[in-house]
Amino acid sequence: MTNLSTMLPRLSWPDVWGRRLDRHGLSAPVHDRPADAVAAMCGAHAQVLSAAEVSIGLRVAGITRNDVRDALWKERSLVKTFGPRGTVHLLPTRELPLWTGALGALPPSSNSLPADARLTRDQSDEVVSAIAQALADAELTIDELTAAVVARTGSWAADPVVPGFGGMWPRWRQAIHLAAHRGALCFGPNRGRKVTYTSPQRWLPGLRPAPAPDALAGLVRRYLHAYGPATPQQFAQWLSAPRRWATQLFDSLADELQQVDVAGAVAWVLAGDTAPAPVPPHGVRLLPYFDAYTVGCHPREQLFPGPVAQRALSGGQAGNFPVLLIDGTVAGIWHLRRSGRELHITVEPLTTLTVTERRDLDDQVDRIGEILEGRPQLTVGTVTVGGHA
Repeated sequence: MTNLSTMLPRLSWPDVWGRRLDRHGLSAPVHDRPADAVAAMCGAHAQVLSAAEVSIGLRVAGITRNDVRDALWKERSLVKTFGPRGTVHLLPTRELPLWTGALGALPPSSNSLPADARLTRDQSDEVVSAIAQALADAELTIDELTAAVVARTGSWAADPVVPGFGGMWPRWRQAIHLAAHRGALCFGPNRGRKVTYTSPQRWLPGLRPAPAPDALAGLVRRYLHAYGPATPQQFAQWLSAPRRWATQLFDSLADELQQVDVAGAVAWVLAGDTAPAPVPPHGVRLLPYFDAYTVGCHPREQLFPGPVAQRALSGGQAGNFPVLLIDGTVAGIWHLRRSGRELHITVEPLTTLTVTERRDLDDQVDRIGEILEGRPQLTVGTVTVGGHA
């Protein structure tokens, strides 16, 4: 019997890292605007906005954190909202129809709350409608939005049944991610230290989620371009979606996809997209918390090779540590402490850096200083793995 993998186009792991670095703009910045870089990486994680600013700044030559902020709050070419996995992301405004169409079509996630605390489907729809009405032309804090939702729905929406930080949140909060995924809610500018929410219609007037089949197909194409070769299971993990559902989605796009052999493992790319990168994987990068490359690239044992996984992964989860990337794979961690304009950067490589790698690291530290508009000071230490330096 013929082994199917012997009939497939072959890519080595260096081929894969080279492709991914190139398409993320990490081999060399290839994008002119923040929104283009964010589109290429399928969204920038922005729970910590300064981390998103570094992620984007590494991919766009010459920009600073203020350019990212201007794209978000002045140009409105970026929007801050709940993206993949229900986590806070910056997304390109122009792609909101695709993102809301795709995220709004995901199967409902499991709900660990007691049955009498959950929202029914009708209640969820009612809350999303209330949110859309309340935010149509307003920027509301969470307390103000709670009052507006309860006024439009009923006292049941205010029942304190959702465990939250320091207490219990009102019942309606279960639907806040759903409202974002349906295009009814996004983040507005902070009011002092308070977060506000508003309507993405203010970023993209006339926003309508794209039809689900088209949006999901578009998202698969973007994901595979940035992170492929990849499997349906890896796509499911990236989205926090059921694996069986992701497999069926890939099957439905069989005419557009193609299998390849990566060092003996079978994975998918877009049909015809089988060439290695124009240059081998190279360079040193300091990726911040939850950088899209760190979170989206699989398999973890290849991205975090050997002992580095013990230090740079948290329970198997990528992104909890800023990482030192060398030639496309994780080779250590780093830390940043800011004091005024002083940026104290400590890098802990797993192995001794070569002269070229140290020179690249110095350049990377200078670039982070430019992005964050501070004066960087570098300390190179030794990462501790398994209790030994």
